[in-house]
Amino acid sequence: MAVYNTDFALVKRAIDSVLNQDFSDFELILIDDGSDIEYRDQLFMYAKQHSNKIIYLRHNNCGQSKSINQGILLSNAQFIAILDADDEYKPNHLSACLREMEFAELIASTTKTIVDTEEDYYVPDKYDQRQLIHVDDCVLFATLFGKREVFLSQQFKDIYAADAHFYEHVSLKYKVKKVDLRTYIYYRNTPGSTCTKLKSKNLKALV
Repeated sequence: MAVYNTDFALVKRAIDSVLNQDFSDFELILIDDGSDIEYRDQLFMYAKQHSNKIIYLRHNNCGQSKSINQGILLSNAQFIAILDADDEYKPNHLSACLREMEFAELIASTTKTIVDTEEDYYVPDKYDQRQLIHVDDCVLFATLFGKREVFLSQQFKDIYAADAHFYEHVSLKYKVKKVDLRTYIYYRNTPGSTCTKLKSKNLKALV
């Protein structure tokens, strides 16, 4: 999980959702992407309280994709999952994803999407950011789950739809699958999210 100046209450919710999984054989690599000092201190102290499960890393701000790439390189587990700092897992997320590994080497799943309005279900299309598509039709970064070797084969790029680019590229070599789990809770009503900012920008451009 990469974190950059995210409200600590949201980050704690995300971390706690990992700690409360019904599958307990995991490590959480928390990558502080150069957060300001007040955020840094809160992250470090909470990670320290759970040092048996959380590895805390910090580097200068470089963005989510590069931060996740770094976390993958430092990971040791057979499988890798990703979590956005302002989202959370249902308690059975990891176990549900692991069961899918019988049929695929990498999955992307649907989400339980939290919205304020119907339009929040729609995000800019990777092919034409002026067009909107439903989140269920997207490959979402943090729902990716798969074998470590898949994640090592291709780095995430610092671009919009880095998740979809990654998924499409590795599908040329590995067995990938989109699954309907809805064990990942995706908060589309977070004002500062990348999709929200981009969607707002594009809508203003059309006015």
